Amino acid sequence: MTTPTLDAVTIVPFLADIFERRGAEEYLGEPVTMAEHMLQGAWFAEQEGASDELVAAALLHDVGHFTSEFGAYSPDDTEDKHHDDAGAEVLAPFFPKVVTECVRLHVAAKRYLCATDPSYDAKLSPASRHTLQLQGGPMDAAEIAQFRSSPFYKEAVRVRLWDEAGKVAGLKTRRFGDYAPLLQRVVDRFLADGTPQAGSAPAR
Repeated sequence: MTTPTLDAVTIVPFLADIFERRGAEEYLGEPVTMAEHMLQGAWFAEQEGASDELVAAALLHDVGHFTSEFGAYSPDDTEDKHHDDAGAEVLAPFFPKVVTECVRLHVAAKRYLCATDPSYDAKLSPASRHTLQLQGGPMDAAEIAQFRSSPFYKEAVRVRLWDEAGKVAGLKTRRFGDYAPLLQRVVDRFLADGTPQAGSAPAR
């Protein structure tokens, strides 16, 4: 089967299709589905008056669970599946660096917060604690310094906090389709300012 090529016109429908087909999957043992979790992240970002780019990052931060070559997360996993890198990779040709770096760094941001904010660590669910261990545990001093060297680390921390909040059973939010115009605006602004890059859809 030929792998479809993504472009500025097809990337948002591609992401919508992922949500439609796979959004009902369980989210890491939490009381919400994958779609509910990601939509809640975007909802919390909106409630704080975040920019379009950060709302997009909050909405798409876990898309790598669907696109990772290592497959979706399972509670029985003994190794990390690097969904952070997988998500950033599929978004990189179409979204600005602040979006893709927040996606790439949202796991690192959890490790950072666990090392620097005891109140955050205390709020982690059992499932989040399990993935934390797979992801390397709280950062050490050298890793903290490296994380803070990223120009987008503060934004990544904000996305992580919305990520952690997005586990509320029954919370009413917008639907993915309601965010499609916002996502397209972010894509169009980015590609208007830079060089468009074609991307291939990962195998599904």
